[in-house]
Amino acid sequence: MCGIVGIVGHQPVSERLVDALKRLEYRGYDSAGLATLCEGSLHSRRAKGKLVNLEKRLKEEPLSGIVGIAHTRWATHGAPTERNAHPHIAEGVAVVHNGIIENFAELKDELAAAGAEFQTDTDTEVVVHLLARYRREGMGRGEAMHAMLKRVRGAYALAVLFEDDPSTIMAARNGPPLAIGHGDGEMFLGSDAIALAPFTNAVTYLVDGDWAVIGKTGVDIFNFDGHPVERPRQTSLAGAYLADKGKYRHFMEKEIHEQPEVVARALGYHTSFEGNRADTTSCMDFAGIPSLAISACGTAYLAGLIAKYWFERYARLPVEIDVASEFRYREIPLPPQSAALFISQSGETADTLASLRYCKARGLKTGAVVNSRESSIAREADAVFPIFAGPEIGVASTKAFTCQLVALATLAIGAARARGTATQDEAKALVTSLAEMPGVMGRVLNSIKPDVELLSRELSKCHDVLYIGRGTSFPLAMEGALKLKEISYIHAEGYAAGELKHGPLALVDENMPVIVIAPHDRFFDKTVSNMQEAAARGGRIILITDEKGAAASKLDTMHTIVLPVVDEIIAPMIFALPIQLLAYHTAVLMGKDVDQPRNLAKSVTVE
Repeated sequence: MCGIVGIVGHQPVSERLVDALKRLEYRGYDSAGLATLCEGSLHSRRAKGKLVNLEKRLKEEPLSGIVGIAHTRWATHGAPTERNAHPHIAEGVAVVHNGIIENFAELKDELAAAGAEFQTDTDTEVVVHLLARYRREGMGRGEAMHAMLKRVRGAYALAVLFEDDPSTIMAARNGPPLAIGHGDGEMFLGSDAIALAPFTNAVTYLVDGDWAVIGKTGVDIFNFDGHPVERPRQTSLAGAYLADKGKYRHFMEKEIHEQPEVVARALGYHTSFEGNRADTTSCMDFAGIPSLAISACGTAYLAGLIAKYWFERYARLPVEIDVASEFRYREIPLPPQSAALFISQSGETADTLASLRYCKARGLKTGAVVNSRESSIAREADAVFPIFAGPEIGVASTKAFTCQLVALATLAIGAARARGTATQDEAKALVTSLAEMPGVMGRVLNSIKPDVELLSRELSKCHDVLYIGRGTSFPLAMEGALKLKEISYIHAEGYAAGELKHGPLALVDENMPVIVIAPHDRFFDKTVSNMQEAAARGGRIILITDEKGAAASKLDTMHTIVLPVVDEIIAPMIFALPIQLLAYHTAVLMGKDVDQPRNLAKSVTVE
């Protein structure tokens, strides 16, 4: 979600702060600002909207200073206005904050009764006034910081400047990530290592409950009780890149077309094509567990739903899966000998991280399917299964989704071998099918573009769309609907095809497109019967099938997208391509902000 950057330097920092914020734009935001210490006083510049507005403001009103903090805000409390943008400043204290202060209302009432004057609608401002009050009462900076942390509840990553300390930034973490960068005579702070990559690759990650005093030559870290602690310095793998769209109009388009390459990279790590086997299950004892729990959010959750079919079919391993925001509150009876997988593109998703901790506290072996091996979820899990998607900038996940499926498919195959539910030859055949996937993806992306662009013109005129499918095509139908609603803002829903007559069929008329995802698999005939039910009510049928399915289906459709015939295990990854492109081209035709859709953030670091 929000992004934080800080620099304790020896040269003016405002331009570098803005450049670092640009590397965090992928997270999503609706306002931005920065504060520096100039000639013994705190000064800030803030702007609503994109960073270009803040840059314009800085050009009109330059800001000097060699110590500063900066922020991109994704609104939670208070509208996305300049007034509510961070940093917040009061009585010589400046603060930027990611997260949510859960007890802000009672703190605000208490502070207001004592005379504090609030200027914003945010929860963050209570932090500023708490620190200011403690300083008025005679506390030192560190003492005030520690006292404030004992009062606030919730999720937070904080960066603080004190006007009477021109060479220090204070920081604290409880939930959203914070990384400290070590430079040559200067130090850095960022929401992740990507923001710090141009400055340094030597980073220290704060853990929950840490707070830090960052000077020009080093950092002192304390735990919640105020005792000094040591956190390891490590070399970050985040390259010093500034994401580039290249020849594409949007990052999402670029990331869709990167899938053959990144899927091949993921396969190269998770499989041994020489031995035709999946190689990554040694980290988890699938032979010895009675069940598997999976938890994730959004698109990652839908990848987990597809994996449930694979684990249960190939490995005969029962899977319990739920969205992470519900998972830990259901009080699921999980036997300690079970295992759990947690899927997250960023590796920082707050609900997923909380679910991981819930399972670890109950003695379960945990695995992380993540894009960043430096993330909180990766660091806390017992085993890490990286997806190698590379930086994904578009908020709507595309290449991370298919790479998650690659990692999960290889895990399911490995689990089947470990549990004796698949022979060596059967597992070899599945891995051979996976090996064919990058080539098939490349051919599909090159061949279906005209059909997709034509169909997108029709979808862009619609208000509602239904997606249906059976088997692994059911969660894929939900993913198609999610993609369309995320970036085009068209209302869309995905259903199990067999559920159509149990309610959704009431919505079908001559204005309703029904997108049917139906590879010619063991479910095909039943899916076609459901398609006929919708067609009989006037539904405008859009069939996404393969060459066998196109030949077998005798029903007239509004449009049919024909894909190659592929093995059942790779069908979800291949059939994901047209639903991604449909959403993308529809949103482009409608003039939407494809890469940063309204109200959404890339990395959701609050519950």
